[in-house]
Amino acid sequence: MYQTTLSRRSYRFSDLRQLMAKASPARSGDCLAEVAADSAEERMAARIALADVPLKAFLQQVLVPYEHDEVTRLIIDSHDAQAFTSISHLTVGDFRDWLLSEQADSAMLARVAPGITPEMAAAVSKLMRNQDLILVAKKCRVVTRFRNTIGLPGHLSVRLQPNHPTDSLQGIAASMLDGLLYGSGDAVVGINPASDSLQLLEKLNYMLDDVIQRFAIPTQSCVLTHVTNTLRLMERGAPVDLVFQSIAGTEAANSGFGINLALLAEAQQAALSLNRGTLGNNVMYFETGQGSCLSSDAHHGVDQQTCEARAYAVARHFSPLLINTVVGFIGPEYLFDGKQIIRAGLEDHFCGKLLGLPLGCDVCYTNHAEADQDDMDTLLTLLATAGLTFLIGVPGADDIMLNYQSTSFHDALYIRELLGLKHAPEFADWLTKMHITDEQGRLRDTAANHPLLLGLQGERG
Repeated sequence: MYQTTLSRRSYRFSDLRQLMAKASPARSGDCLAEVAADSAEERMAARIALADVPLKAFLQQVLVPYEHDEVTRLIIDSHDAQAFTSISHLTVGDFRDWLLSEQADSAMLARVAPGITPEMAAAVSKLMRNQDLILVAKKCRVVTRFRNTIGLPGHLSVRLQPNHPTDSLQGIAASMLDGLLYGSGDAVVGINPASDSLQLLEKLNYMLDDVIQRFAIPTQSCVLTHVTNTLRLMERGAPVDLVFQSIAGTEAANSGFGINLALLAEAQQAALSLNRGTLGNNVMYFETGQGSCLSSDAHHGVDQQTCEARAYAVARHFSPLLINTVVGFIGPEYLFDGKQIIRAGLEDHFCGKLLGLPLGCDVCYTNHAEADQDDMDTLLTLLATAGLTFLIGVPGADDIMLNYQSTSFHDALYIRELLGLKHAPEFADWLTKMHITDEQGRLRDTAANHPLLLGLQGERG
């Protein structure tokens, strides 16, 4: 039992799970799940009580039963007690103050990351203003490698997302060309296929690999199909770079995705055996998003932001090259408007970086949400200021296959110019060599006889 008194009224919270939920910033998903605070006063009372909870309590009082949930078992069994030592005496409120202090520099945050559980990260985020989330995330340094180096300070990568509603190779090639000529694609060239046809998925993998190899592009490709399809593609000898999978924060939600930890481990080992990376062996790519556990009725009464943070424990176990929250994709039932989407994006980025993950974000919204592109401009600018690892690049910001609004190649140009952010260094060198950018990283005017334009004519038809 947790309790506090506010405005002469006593508030009681039956357990840590309820306290966490009541302390969360307002969002439609928690209201839908009937776990949200009933008033702003109750929310503040919960935060006051949460601030006094020792961090050690999260190792003793699990929010989802250990016996019934493999994600909980992963969190507890893999906890690094040595890394936790330097912060083990802190309460959640003390932890916030420590994170904001000069003592918690980049090196220290990297050392303690293995000792921080997702629930600890979620709890402290609930006590933070947006500026706190930005400041701490900015100090977290997470670098990964496959064919280039992602996550260096002062750098921002872009996933080139050339989706097509009929998986047309010509249409995908045209979008790829557009993105590359705008300097996008250093995170990954990643296609969300419309079909699960193994034959078509294989063609997409071969096409992406052909372009990357033919032009010696220091990047990686990924066809974002279910992990079981990717395993079958690798068995057939397809040129798979990264293994993709959507993940969630509970075993039941992951079962709804048709996955478990053993399956992810099998896929990781299969990808590692291909030895396709040139600079590193981070072979996994994960996507998450607040609301996935609630949408599959697998949240166990836990608030959606804490469920999201628990998904990062799954990702951390597999040392991914990339992980991003698709923050506004699931819809207004879970994040109602621009204000909630912005807050969720900053929370997700903070929690992921604090746990030692290369967190990117699909800064996005659906057309029936109370949000618009101005909200996305705000979130993009805040996240990039906070040290975002990568964002999504979609032609015109309008994904014509998934039917939602994201960020464009032009948005990446805007944020790079505004904050002086660089491409992954190996990709930057390639852009200069291909005369796409000048020595300062600025786009050049592209001639009609540019090698990319001529070389991709076969794919474009």
